[in-house]
Amino acid sequence: MSDLNAGSPTGVLDRGWSAAVGDYAIAGGWVLGGEALVVGDAEGGVYGFDGKSGAAVWERHKVHEDGVLGMAIHPSGTAFATAGQDGRVLIWSAAEGQVTRSIDVGSGWVENVSWSPDGQLLAASCSRQVCAYDADGAEVWRSDDHPSTVSAIAWSSADELATACYGRVSFFNPSTDSLRQKMEWQGSLVSMVLSPNGDIVVCGSQDNTVHFWRRSTERDSMMSGYPGKPSALAFDSAGTLLATGGGEAVTVWSFRRKGPEGTQPGVLEFHHEPITTLTFAPGARRLASGARDGAVVVWSLLRNGNGSPIGAEDVGDSVAELYWRPDGDGLAALDARGGVTVWRIGPVKGRISRPRAEQPPGSGSG
Repeated sequence: MSDLNAGSPTGVLDRGWSAAVGDYAIAGGWVLGGEALVVGDAEGGVYGFDGKSGAAVWERHKVHEDGVLGMAIHPSGTAFATAGQDGRVLIWSAAEGQVTRSIDVGSGWVENVSWSPDGQLLAASCSRQVCAYDADGAEVWRSDDHPSTVSAIAWSSADELATACYGRVSFFNPSTDSLRQKMEWQGSLVSMVLSPNGDIVVCGSQDNTVHFWRRSTERDSMMSGYPGKPSALAFDSAGTLLATGGGEAVTVWSFRRKGPEGTQPGVLEFHHEPITTLTFAPGARRLASGARDGAVVVWSLLRNGNGSPIGAEDVGDSVAELYWRPDGDGLAALDARGGVTVWRIGPVKGRISRPRAEQPPGSGSG
């Protein structure tokens, strides 16, 4: 665990409220423009909380047999989808917490779910296949089998879906059932993020590297030297900063000008255990990181990827996910004990000191 005091936020983090769900809080998100927060847990429960007070608005227990695995918020914020170990995707109304559609995807776990940017299509992955559904829950596309279990999916545009698995990233148009582009890499890709303009695709690999391609040129590059698997990846809203995990430090690469090739990344050191989640505030160079040590840290970054911590707190257990409120004035954390912690974001009060002097090894670069 970290050396921060649990329940004692510092810097820009001003305590808002805390709550708990039944088990490991796996996935969630802000709905209704930030007026509510929804959370799914490892027992298969889904919960809705008032965004300001934290009061429980509704609770639905064991709606996914054996547990929730993923969640996606509709772009409108009025609906969301959950995916589970029961092979189903459920579509919910955010205000009432009622299931409006139930979709049987397959016999395996549904590990990834994602809405298209225009909210017209919902994609889900189950084992080696990916499916897309329309607003009524009707299947409009199903892929052939991928070489292995699909590890990640992401929409690059309203009509193009990216999938990652062992050995490749593929870009499909579900409406025309066509493969638009394929990037190959001989290794197991465990995570994926796309730049906001869809031109750069970044993957964390099982061999402790980060691999990325520029789609316009199909040029690929690799960043090595990470002590662990880079499972946490995040782009800022401008697409110029890429934050990566893969160890105790956060490594931030700048894509400005001719970078990141031939440049040194920013290395953000605070955590004492591996990074589990990373997310940028909307429209700002503020990054939130969470780790197995229970620490949540907010960083202020420069354009070259260097930065300093401006807020921190220990939530008491491994951080599962972090979610910025849509206006950037709030931050929510989910943890392994089922805890839900929400902070208001206050003014910058100076830099936050690292709890102890010893430094973890940096992620390095190749």
